[in-house]
Amino acid sequence: MAGQGSGGNVLAALCSFFIPGLGQLLQGRLLMAVLQFVLAGVLWFFLLGWLIHLWSIIDAARFNPAN
Repeated sequence: MAGQGSGGNVLAALCSFFIPGLGQLLQGRLLMAVLQFVLAGVLWFFLLGWLIHLWSIIDAARFNPAN
């Protein structure tokens, strides 16, 4: 995938909008995808899952593979 602001990152952010961590999985970041998916699932029981969900979207959109 290309860098920040690319169409790939937009697609990844849209995927993370629906399922936290899915955008990271599309970007090839398996560990981050699993971490965000599990954290969002656990924290939804405490009504705080939206924080991880939002973090997942922003993280996917701002990902820069050069760093």
